Order: sequence, then C-alpha cells, then structure tokens
Amino acid sequence: MANVPTTIYTKRETPIPGLLVFDIEFPGDDRGWFQEKFQQEKLLELGLPTDFQIVQNNVSYNKTKGVIRGFHAEPWDKYISMVTGRAFVVYVDLRKGHSFGTVYTTTLDNNSAVFLPKGVANSFQVLDDDSLYVYSTNDHWRSDNYDEYCFVNLGDPKLAIDWPIALSDSTMSDRDKSHPMLSDITPMEI
Repeated sequence: MANVPTTIYTKRETPIPGLLVFDIEFPGDDRGWFQEKFQQEKLLELGLPTDFQIVQNNVSYNKTKGVIRGFHAEPWDKYISMVTGRAFVVYVDLRKGHSFGTVYTTTLDNNSAVFLPKGVANSFQVLDDDSLYVYSTNDHWRSDNYDEYCFVNLGDPKLAIDWPIALSDSTMSDRDKSHPMLSDITPMEI
C-alpha cells in the first residue's frame, strides 16, 4: 500500500454543547496543497453528528478586511470553513437551557473548520481582503423561513466581545446593526 499524505483532523473542546472546532493538517508540496474540506468518515470519528447530511453549500465572498456578518441562529446545522483569508468568529448559544448566552470566539482560517449546531448564533469579521467563508447546511435556505431565525446585536455589551476591528470601523448591513440585544430575545426551542 502506498504511503500517501492525507488530511488529518483534530478536535478542540468548546464551552458550547455540540459546537465542534476542528484543526486541519493537510499535505502540500511545490505545486501547492490539497485538502479534504469535509470528510464525513474522519469527522464522525471526532463527534460530528451522524444525522448531519449536507443539502446546500454556500460561499460568502468578503471583499475587504473588516466586513462583519451576524449574529444569526438558524434552525439547521452548519459546517463552516475558510478557503482564503482569516476570520474572527464568534458563537453565542441562543438555545433554551443552561448554556443560553454562552460565548465562544476563535480565529478561523484554512487550517480549521467548525460544526455549528442549530440554535447557536454565528458571526464573523474577516481579517483579510478577498476572504472566502464557506458553509454547508443540512436544510435549504428559504426566505419564508426567516421568521424562524434568531438574531443578536453585534455590539451587545452583555456579550462583551473584543472585536479585532472596532464595529465602528467595520462594514456591516443595516439589518445586522438593528438586531435586538440578548436580553430582548426569546431563546430558541430546539
């Protein structure tokens, strides 16, 4: 059997139940590199839920450093990674229960990925120009499902997020600016 280099995943623990962060090692040489962006068998061994079946794949192109998106919690799971660039990512548990309001932050790049369970809000602030943030979901996005989402304000002082780039210097949508504070939302029933 040939000794061929392959992608290796390791898991990091987080304080949010079901939120999995993976570090990824992958082979490269003079030509560049090859990475298994999502390898179900390897990820299942590290705790990826067996019922996570991808039905949609999305790419968020972020033109300039400082673009920020979120906080959005949807009624589906996501597998998130970066192709180019880096992002400061923040997750807030919005599910009803003991972990409601728990925050976890990390930096995501091509050497890491995240499994985000439904009901956990995510946000990201890109740290490099021309960043590609990719995520796969186990349900289809539909505009008529928008009322099932839960949102939190990026600047909520209760969350105490130390954004690498001040929110006042970030590029964000008007919709994201107007999300409610954590104390004003109803936890998601999952």
